[in-house]
Amino acid sequence: MKKWIFHTIIFAFTGSAAQDSLGASEHILPEASKPAGLHYSYPSPNRWAGRKTTKTPVDTATGKKGREWLVGGLSVLGYGGSFVVLNEAWYKGYPRSSFHVYNDAAEWQQVDKAGHAWSAYVSASLTTKAWEWAGLSKSKAVLLGSGTSLLYLLSIEYLDGRSAEWGWSWADVGADLFGTGLFAAQEKGWKEQRITLKFSSHFRNYEGRLRQRADELYGSSLPERLLKDYNAQSYWLSFNLSSLTKISSLPPWLNLSIGYGADGMYGGYDNFLKDENGNIVFDARNIRRYRQWYLSPDIDLTRIKTGSKLLRTAFFVLNHIKVPAPAVELSKGRLRLKAIAF
Repeated sequence: MKKWIFHTIIFAFTGSAAQDSLGASEHILPEASKPAGLHYSYPSPNRWAGRKTTKTPVDTATGKKGREWLVGGLSVLGYGGSFVVLNEAWYKGYPRSSFHVYNDAAEWQQVDKAGHAWSAYVSASLTTKAWEWAGLSKSKAVLLGSGTSLLYLLSIEYLDGRSAEWGWSWADVGADLFGTGLFAAQEKGWKEQRITLKFSSHFRNYEGRLRQRADELYGSSLPERLLKDYNAQSYWLSFNLSSLTKISSLPPWLNLSIGYGADGMYGGYDNFLKDENGNIVFDARNIRRYRQWYLSPDIDLTRIKTGSKLLRTAFFVLNHIKVPAPAVELSKGRLRLKAIAF
């Protein structure tokens, strides 16, 4: 199931919109002379020469409270709106049922479970950053961001459990917990992300009968294929070398990534399909389904120094995507070199 994609889009909107909305139009003073908590619009830097300013508690509290309300409001709108859209897109056409469990752990060579983990990680990351921007301490932001993200994802799983078409999946829940835990544990222990969970995808061309089957499963447009085609997706644990090894001579942005993907999948469990009358409508059992493991260099965009607030925000959001780079692939029992893995 691919509802995890929708989860991430909602949280991406909540996190990035909250950070940008009040900060994008600010006139920024040099940090040495900028009074904390106040925002000024001024015609010339010379106005500040020789002038001392002090922080006004009322203004600081008002600005903080405004940001908290903004982030909270966007979160409520995002969560509530997503439930309405999910109901229309997924649940409305299927009957409700009593709560039940469905074991889908073996589907899609677990690539969909990697997607759940990535979605949970990104959701916690973006929401936590939004609450930090709102003025909460890091510990409170991590608790609130990770907690609400996980609660939201588990709520979706509960809706699955009440739908006759799906069911509560413990495998999905485990992936959600892993992604959220990976983010929260690092913030708690290291106060930073030294291991980033990343995603990559590319448009895969299919021919003949495989193209028709791929269009049915994954859609035909570029956005659909990038987000739905499990044969074209990879998920990466990206390790920051300098922060983990403490070798100061290494570039602070240099990462080494371990990736996972799979190929040859034209169905959740096998490449075989019958219609409701038992007639075979698709049979590609001759195509081998196999896993792919990768080793590739990567870049931690958040560790690239820049004075641009816009670039810092863009780097933070884009850092959840693997940078295209050469890779060593292990699949079908042999190693091979890929010029670009993405």
